[in-house]
Amino acid sequence: MFFIEAKRIMVVIFGSLLVAISLNFFLINANVYASGFAGAAQLTSSVFEDYVGIRISTGILLLVFNIPVFILGWFKVGKGFTIYSIVSVIFATLFMEILPVLSVSEDIILNAVFGGVIAGVGIGLSLKLGASTGGMDIVAMVLSRLQDKPIGMYFLLLNGVIIVLAGIVYEPENALYTMLTLYVTTAVIDMIHTRHEKVTAMIVTHKAEELQQAIHNKMVRGITILPAKGAYSKEDKSMLYLVITRYELYDLETIIKEVDPHAFTNVVQTVGIFGFFRREGEVVSKKH
Repeated sequence: MFFIEAKRIMVVIFGSLLVAISLNFFLINANVYASGFAGAAQLTSSVFEDYVGIRISTGILLLVFNIPVFILGWFKVGKGFTIYSIVSVIFATLFMEILPVLSVSEDIILNAVFGGVIAGVGIGLSLKLGASTGGMDIVAMVLSRLQDKPIGMYFLLLNGVIIVLAGIVYEPENALYTMLTLYVTTAVIDMIHTRHEKVTAMIVTHKAEELQQAIHNKMVRGITILPAKGAYSKEDKSMLYLVITRYELYDLETIIKEVDPHAFTNVVQTVGIFGFFRREGEVVSKKH
């Protein structure tokens, strides 16, 4: 259990480092804006410096903007998810304060594309392990859980205001390059995260009851338990059959390792399902 949590924290910190690299090395000097609250903090910092003459670092603004969102995440997404998000934002702020702000390239298109890819990898890796880089991640996660749509789609919609403001405050070209960055970021996030996709897990185990109880303690999913028998060993076993989202796959893997590390699990992509499948926020009827 300690190893699993340590791994998750290390990935979250690495994701924060990638977001900081994306901003400090590619996007800030190019006046191209990142996705989410990082982009909002970046735009606000630019406005204060260029129009008011006050320099407030993007990292500090990112931390301030995230405080109300952490409260939302605590109640709507989950305490564990929010705690990891807090860790992520704190380290992102720290890395952005430590790393110099420089231009790796003078080509604004290269800055927009590579900045978007690096940020997308950082956010996507964190989401894949059940954490986030804070800010818009949490807002998009709440909407994604309610509607069961691709999380990247919500990033694109919620970031529209950054694109518009970038075009109004600076040059219209800045809005176009920001749009390119956001598109690349959302594409990478969906490629890594793909929360909206369903998968079917078939778990062959000696500990069917314990495993079933542990899964239901963590997630609300229907489970079918079938009798199974080893063809070579002739041992009587059970097979748990359940459909989950890719977002829940990491939690399922963790549960199996804790309850029965010797269980055999086959995970296959589910093309479609018919019948009841609980979405986040839905009340589960006793009939199911």
